[in-house]
This record gives sequence, C-alpha cells and structure tokens, in this order.
Amino acid sequence: MTKEEFKTLTDGVKNGAGYKEPIGFGICRVDRGQLDKSKVLQATFPIINWKENFGSFAVFVKAAQDSGQTIDFGASEAVISANKAFVTSALASFEPFLGEAVGDAHKNVQVIQTLANLIKKGKFCDRGFEFVMIFEDTAVKSVEAGYLKLYALSTAKAALRSLKLDGIFGALHNCGWSAGKPYELDYLRANEIELKMANEYPHIEFVDKFPRFLQHIIPADNTRILDTTKVRFGAQLGAGTTVMPGASYINFNAGTLGKSMIEGRVSSSAVVGEGSDVGGGGSILGVLSGTNGNPITIGENCLVGANSVCGIPMGDGSIIDAGIAILEGTKISVPAAELEKIKEANGGETPKGVVLGEEFITKGSDIGGFKGVHFRQNSTNGKIMAFRSKREIKLNEALH
Repeated sequence: MTKEEFKTLTDGVKNGAGYKEPIGFGICRVDRGQLDKSKVLQATFPIINWKENFGSFAVFVKAAQDSGQTIDFGASEAVISANKAFVTSALASFEPFLGEAVGDAHKNVQVIQTLANLIKKGKFCDRGFEFVMIFEDTAVKSVEAGYLKLYALSTAKAALRSLKLDGIFGALHNCGWSAGKPYELDYLRANEIELKMANEYPHIEFVDKFPRFLQHIIPADNTRILDTTKVRFGAQLGAGTTVMPGASYINFNAGTLGKSMIEGRVSSSAVVGEGSDVGGGGSILGVLSGTNGNPITIGENCLVGANSVCGIPMGDGSIIDAGIAILEGTKISVPAAELEKIKEANGGETPKGVVLGEEFITKGSDIGGFKGVHFRQNSTNGKIMAFRSKREIKLNEALH
C-alpha cells in the first residue's frame, strides 16, 4: 500500500454511512477483575488522541469492521475489543508508515506495531486490549471512557474543568492497589488465607477508585513530585510545578498552569496560576467544600499562606496571609486609601460594598478575583482586612 492508497482508504471510511469523528480515542490495555473477568478495573493508554489524528481513527474503524465488530456512532462513547484480527487489519493499513514510526512520529502506528510484536511472542490476550472512543462529552458510562477523560486532563490535552465527569465514581471500581495493579477487594477477602500463608498477599498501598498520577503520567523534566501519594490521577501539573510532601495534595480535575510551588491542598476543580505558591497546609476549597459550587481559580504570582483557607478566586499578585480564612461570606474591611489603590490596580473597578466611616466593607465573593489584594487580619481587633499588595511573589528559580 502507498500513502496515496492510504488516503483513499481513510477517506472511504470517513465517507461511510453513520461515520462520526470522536472527541477522543485510543487503544488501552485493561486490567480485569480477579474474580469477575467482565469487570474492568483499570485502563492504561500509552497515548491518547484528543480532537486529532482522524486518519488513525479511520484505520481503527476499518479494523473494527474487518474483525467483525460494530461501532455505535450514535452513542456518547464506545468500547470494542482490539483483538488479533483488529491488530492485523490496522497493521496492514499502516504499512506505508511502518518504517517511519519511531520516536515521536506516528504514535498510533507504534501502538499497533507493539501489539503485533506481542502477538508474535505469544504474549497477547484478545480480552486484554480495547479500542475506546468518546463521541460526546456527557456523563461517564464506562471505566475505559472515564480513564480516557482522566488521561486527557492529566496530559493537558483537555483544559481543567472542561470535561463532564459526572458518573465517573459510579463507573470506576473501588480497588486495592499494589505496585500499580488493582485488586478486587472481594478477591482479597476470598483468598486471604491462601495468599497470606503462601506469603503472596500483595502489599496494598491504598484503596480508591482512582490510581495515582505517576502510575499513568510521565511529568515534564522540570516537574517534581516528592511523594507519589500527593497527586491523584486526573490532576494536571504545569511544567515546573513542585509538589512537596507533608500537607500537600492535588485532587483530580485540579492542578497548576505553570511553575508553581504546592505545599498545601488543591481541591478538585481548583486551578493555580503560573508562579503561585500554596504554602504549607494552605487549602484551596473545592466546589463541594464551601464555595457554593463556584470553582476557584488562583491567578498568577499569588500566595496562599501557610494554614490559610482560600474560598474565593484570587486575582494576579494577591496574597492571603498565613492562618486566616477568606470565604465567600467573609466580611472584609478596606481602608479608604487602600481601596483607591486596589481600584487603580484593577482599571478603576470597585468591588461591591458599603462605606462605613473611613472604611469600605465588602465580602469575599465581591472582592474575589481583584488583582493585587493582600488579605490580612488585624492582630488587635481580629478584623479581616484587605490592602493593596506591596509584595511581589517570586518563586525560587533554583527549585523549578
């Protein structure tokens, strides 16, 4: 087959009845239940395709047809077997690119070549690999589609908070995890005596429906994660992020957009901007923990102080002092002179509030997102106050 014939082949598939391009697709290896082989516990994708590589998708559609399988293009997601017949068909279609598929070139071809090599070595199982497609961004229905979406987030092919993850907790299974392998809890219970007496009981590191970020994602060279327990799969880390051990944690569908220092908690749906620092024990609230469902974005070059609580968006260059909580309903006093400085830093915009004497009284939800604000607590009377920030937050370049 020539490259011209390849194009003719893929164009023919794309012009077929009912054909529909997906949002995302990929071929994964699946871990199945030890007791229930129909139960998929984990889906591992060496690469994913997200709004791209539709020529490869057409090849996989043809491979599905050649292997006697049907794809429901009208469904929101679809999963079929990437069996031997599927691999054989795809390998033949990719023939013009086999010699070019090295390094970063033709990753989908490399996946098929790898599967073909496993077949030659007798290490291939027809039920061990699947072709997964997402056609519409709706609630998650399958483990495989759930993992495909988590990969899209963690590889930054999809922006944080851009995908519907409804239903994912119902789709995924609660497993015991050991060295990246999921175990059915029922299997461990049923075989506890035999496994323990034979010294074969796995070292269970944690029990969860989600694996950890580093079990599936290779971070950028200048990204550091000092404790693998601190980042959940489905998080997104901008290159140069450092996640320290201790009180830090980054949940799924949350993360950083560039170089950041994380020593506190970044709850699900929270996003931290370039150059910002979440101090030790500092906590950015998630949509279920006090923000009235409003996702929080921390701007660039911000500081969430040690053991503080952030329940509002922070504009660029803003600071929350250590040990205080700034929530949507927190009453905040702004001295008149400082209010003018804050307005100047924000193009003349004024937060909602009322004037009482020489102070302007606002609340967290009304001043949230304003740039250059320093939230402090008056140590004499306990008032939460806001000033125009005089500090420039700069990360230690040697650490990022």
